[in-house]
Amino acid sequence: MPKNKPNKGLLKRIRVTASGRVKHGRAFGRHKRSHKSGKLLRSYHNSAYAHASDVRRVASMLHRRI
Repeated sequence: MPKNKPNKGLLKRIRVTASGRVKHGRAFGRHKRSHKSGKLLRSYHNSAYAHASDVRRVASMLHRRI
């Protein structure tokens, strides 16, 4: 029987914290920053966590319980 392989692209984009939350980077913060407000750009520094409804989907893509 074949082994379940985790989604490698997802593994590079998230971290699972010790408490089991899924941490990820924020979108839209890398380039074309001139028209974005400073408040918005500063918010990209803060940690972002996956919503509870997405955690189950992440777990199925990684083939492990979170």
